[in-house]
Amino acid sequence: MTIFEKANYLIEIIENAGFEAYQVGGCVRDFFMERKCDDIDITTCAKPYDLEKILDENNVKYIETGLKHGTVTAVFDGDNFEITTYRTDGEYIDNRHPENVNFVNDIDEDLSRRDFTINAIAYNPNKNEIVDLFGGQKDIENKIIKAVGDPDKRFKEDALRIMRAIRFSSTLTFEIEENTKLALFRNKELLKNVSAERIFTELSKLLLGDNVFNVLTEYKEILGVIIPELVPIFNCEQNTVWHIYDVYTHTAKTVKESPKILPLRLTMLLHDIGKPLAKTTDDNGVDHFKGHQKISADLAAPILKRFKISNELFDRVMLIIPIHDIHIGTKKKNIKKWLNRLGEQGIRDLIEVKRADKLGQNPEMTGEELQNLITTEALVDEIIDNGEPYSVKDLKINGFDLINLGFKGKMIGDILSAVLEKVIDGELENEKETEIEYVKTFKALPSDEGEKKKEN
Repeated sequence: MTIFEKANYLIEIIENAGFEAYQVGGCVRDFFMERKCDDIDITTCAKPYDLEKILDENNVKYIETGLKHGTVTAVFDGDNFEITTYRTDGEYIDNRHPENVNFVNDIDEDLSRRDFTINAIAYNPNKNEIVDLFGGQKDIENKIIKAVGDPDKRFKEDALRIMRAIRFSSTLTFEIEENTKLALFRNKELLKNVSAERIFTELSKLLLGDNVFNVLTEYKEILGVIIPELVPIFNCEQNTVWHIYDVYTHTAKTVKESPKILPLRLTMLLHDIGKPLAKTTDDNGVDHFKGHQKISADLAAPILKRFKISNELFDRVMLIIPIHDIHIGTKKKNIKKWLNRLGEQGIRDLIEVKRADKLGQNPEMTGEELQNLITTEALVDEIIDNGEPYSVKDLKINGFDLINLGFKGKMIGDILSAVLEKVIDGELENEKETEIEYVKTFKALPSDEGEKKKEN
């Protein structure tokens, strides 16, 4: 059974027990947009205890994921379906969660509490019945994001909806309706009441959207609430031949120009936040940003920690920000040294970051550098495909060979690094006998001369 057939079956068994049931929310929106949907939510007038009885009688497993809010998750042949009783929400006192919910029997009341019209459509595929009280289908056709009812009320109920609105604008390439847009700005400070993890979930999706440039620029004041460190770059001019945008517009442009990979887009969002602190202007009125890479990294680290992202994502972003302006070059030996330092993933990330960075600069100045990056990338491919050595593990000799030759301790690592450097520079063949003969020269020399030879 497909995920749709499974959802239809669940709706059918609920209806056979005498209750209403509909698909609802994002899956219905995506259905009308002819988009792929991997997550189907169901709503019903059946109370949780009735729903559990129905699932038990039909041998469908379930998890009591949110009985307080009327939600039971049906686990059906590898897919999960959240089934929630029609409800209205009680008072919101934390701009995030209702104090209580009231179960109701009318689908109209349930749809009235939802965030946006495009998400407030219920659909029963078995009966081909659509419940659309707020013009959601029309807003989908017109590519409009509009709050259900009073937008101020919706955002005060749940401030995360502010991020959801601009996330949908980015990912769906929809415009936000004017009254809803004004309410976003009026209520933006409420985002301070939402957990950093939930905000980051929405930010991550926003950054991967096709409309990300327009959203980042039009709603930058909202981004400034969740990442205050961005505010100084909003109006930071770059009076230099290399740039035609202020720092923030350049940043938004580079996010758009980078691949739709979260670590890369997150890197672009934060790569230049240190520029205002590094900025100096010379006597000719030309701006300089010496050392901004390190300052940007110093500012980015606590931002990422604040969002409580994974260590893997943190490390991948923080590897690149401090070095995003370095020159890799188009010589194999230089590329191999950066491969040794960053690894294959790291150097590929660096190339993509540098490409996006150049695409956000003055196009009259970046043609040669962009072409060089194409050459660099081709050489990386060649090095990897040919298995050319660029790290100690690629050498034909290893630590055990050095131990057998009488070396120990820190000297082993130092000598292997020296051998690697010779191999990368083309001064030594990556052959075991050749490398062993070279290593023996260290042992044959007095210790102080051997240390000097290693350094050379």
